[in-house]
Amino acid sequence: MINIALLGNPNVGKTTVFNMLTGSTQYVGNWPGVTIEKKEGFLCDDIKVVDLPGIYAMDTFSNEEKVSKSFLEKEDVDLILDVVDASNIARNLYLTTQLMQFDKPIVILLNMMDVAESRGMKIDAEKLGREFGVTVIPIVAKKKEGLENIESIIRETVRKPFIYTKDWGSETETYSMIEERLKRCTETPEESKKSISDRIDSIVLNPVLAYPIFIALLLLLFKFTFDWVGGPLQEGLAGLIETYISSPVDAMLADSSPWFRSLIVDGIIGGIGGTLPFFPLICTLFFGISLFEDSGYMSRTAFLMDRVMSKVGLSGKAFIPMIMGMGCSSPAIMATRTLESEKDRKITALIAPLMTCGAKLPVYALFVSVFFKENRALVTASLYFIGIVAAILVALFLNRTKFKEEAEPFILELPEYRIPTISALVKNTWNKSKGFLVKVVTIMFAMSVFIWALSSFNFSGYTSDINSSFLAYFGKLIAPVFLPLGFTDWRTSVALLTGLGAKEVVVNTLGVLYGDLNTVLPTVFTGVTAYAFLVFTALYTPCIAALATMRKEYGNRMMLTSLFYQFALAWVAGTAANIVGSAFVSAASPIEIAVTAVIVVVTAVILIRIFTRPGSSCSSCSGGGENGGCANCSACGNLKSCSEGNKNLLEQMNNRKTK
Repeated sequence: MINIALLGNPNVGKTTVFNMLTGSTQYVGNWPGVTIEKKEGFLCDDIKVVDLPGIYAMDTFSNEEKVSKSFLEKEDVDLILDVVDASNIARNLYLTTQLMQFDKPIVILLNMMDVAESRGMKIDAEKLGREFGVTVIPIVAKKKEGLENIESIIRETVRKPFIYTKDWGSETETYSMIEERLKRCTETPEESKKSISDRIDSIVLNPVLAYPIFIALLLLLFKFTFDWVGGPLQEGLAGLIETYISSPVDAMLADSSPWFRSLIVDGIIGGIGGTLPFFPLICTLFFGISLFEDSGYMSRTAFLMDRVMSKVGLSGKAFIPMIMGMGCSSPAIMATRTLESEKDRKITALIAPLMTCGAKLPVYALFVSVFFKENRALVTASLYFIGIVAAILVALFLNRTKFKEEAEPFILELPEYRIPTISALVKNTWNKSKGFLVKVVTIMFAMSVFIWALSSFNFSGYTSDINSSFLAYFGKLIAPVFLPLGFTDWRTSVALLTGLGAKEVVVNTLGVLYGDLNTVLPTVFTGVTAYAFLVFTALYTPCIAALATMRKEYGNRMMLTSLFYQFALAWVAGTAANIVGSAFVSAASPIEIAVTAVIVVVTAVILIRIFTRPGSSCSSCSGGGENGGCANCSACGNLKSCSEGNKNLLEQMNNRKTK
C-alpha cells in the first residue's frame, strides 16, 4: 500500500485535486478553511490519499498545522503530494522547503497554471523540478487537466532515490534561495498588470463602499430567496400538497375512526406536509450562499468583519466559522479548530450558534409570509443581522470578563474571483440542503406522530379537545415563562421547546397543534409578538446535534453554558422586542415614535461604548503586499493588492508567536 499525504497552502485547490484523484465529492469552496480535518480516499486499490488541512508553514501554531505535522511524523507516509499555486509560487514553495525536512519523496502539483499564464508568468516545470530536486507536474485542477499520468508518476517517484537541500538557513535566507532558484526557471513580467480580482476588490473592499455593498448583497440574496424564486416555489409546492395529497386523503378517510383520521391528516400530513414546502426555499438560499463561496466573495466578508471582530478581541478569521453557522451550527463549531488560540476557539464556538442556520429558515419563512408579506426580505435580513450583532456583543462581554488575552493577528489569503460552474453550485447546494429532506422523513415524521399523540390523548383516552390533552397540561405549566414575550397560548411555548430537537420541528409542531397556520396564526399573534417570536427563534438554544458537537469538542461545561446562556439571551431579546414594539404600536403620533426611536438608539450606543475601547493601531493583515506586508487591511484602511511571491506574509506568519 502506498500512503500519500496531500498538502498545500489554504485555497490552492487541494480539495479539488483530492476529488479528482479519489472520485470523492468532498465540498470544494473558494475560501480558506474548508478542510478542517484529514480525509481519506483511494486513487486505486493500493494507493491511499489523505487530504490534510491547508497550512502556510509547519511551525505547529494552529490546530491545522498540528494535525499535518503529527501525521507526517507518526504515520507511514510514502510520498507527499504538495499542491502549489503557480500564480503565487514563491510564497507556496516556502512550505515545500519545510516539507523536505521530513525525508519523504515529494511531487509538486503546480496548480492554477492558467491563472499564472494570464498574468504573463512563464514557468518551466522541468527546470523547477531540477532546481528543487522534486517532480513537478503542471495542472489546472478545476478543468481536470494535467493528472492523466499521476498514478505512474507516483509509483516511479516512490521507487527512485531523492536528495533534498536540508539547510535553507534563516527565514530571510530561505526566501532568498527560493527566489534565486525561481529566477532560473521562471519569467515574470516586470510590471504585472492589475488582475480582474484586484479591480473588483478596489470596489467591493473600498473603505466607503465595502459595507453598503455587503448589506446590499445580503438583501439581494433574501429578495432572491423569498420574493423571486424560493417563495413562489414554496407556495406552489404547498398548493400541490394540499390539492393532490391532503384533500384527497382527508376525503378518503371521512368514514374512518376519528383518531385514525386525525393521526393521518392532522398528525402526519399536517406536520410533514406543512414543513416540506420549505425545501425549495432552503435550496434557493443555499444556492445563493454557494454562489458567494465559490465566487470568492465569502472570504471578503471575513476580511470586512475583521475590523469589527478586532474590537471585541477576535480576529476576522473567527467570522469564517460564524459564516458556516449560517448553514449548520455543528460544522461551524467543528470549524473553530482552525483558529490559532484557545481563547478564539472557545469564544467562537459559543457565538457561532447565534447565526441563523438553515434549520431556522422555515420558521422565518412561515411568519414573514403570514405577518410581513410585503417586507419578507427586509424582516429576514434583520434577523440575520440580529444574530451577528448578538454574537459580537457576547464576544465583547466574554473578552471583558472570562477571556482577557490579546487578539491574534489576522492572516487570510484572499482567493481569486472566479465564475462558479453550474455543476459545482448544484452539488454544493444539494449537499447543504439534503439534510433537510432526511429530517423530514425521520425526525419530523417521528415528532409529528409524537406531538399528535400527546395533543390527542389524556388519561381518559382519545380527545378532540386539545386543551384537555397531555400536551396541554405540560404546555400550561411552562407557558408563564414566555408571557413577557407576549406568547399567551401554551401551544406556542410547546412548539419552541420541541425546537431543541431540531429547529424545523417548530413549524412541524405548530402545524400539528394549530392546523391551517395561515388562518390561525393571525388570531394567536400580533405583528409585534410575531416578530418577538422570530427574535427568540433566531437566538435561543441550539439543537441537540449542535450541543452534542459542543460537548465532543469542548466538554460538558461549554455545552451547558451554550444551552443556558442562549436561552436567557433569546428571552431577554424577545421580551425587549415585545416591549419596544408594543410601545411603537401604541404611540399616539409620529413624534412619539421618533422620540422613542432616538432614545432607544442613544441608549444602545451608550451601552455599547461602555464596553468598547478604541483601537490604537492596525493588528490585522489579510495577505502579503506593500507597506510592511499589510494588504487589504481593514483596520487602517489600506487597500493594496497582494504581490506574487511577497515574502512579508510568511515572515509575518512565522513570527506570529512573538506578537
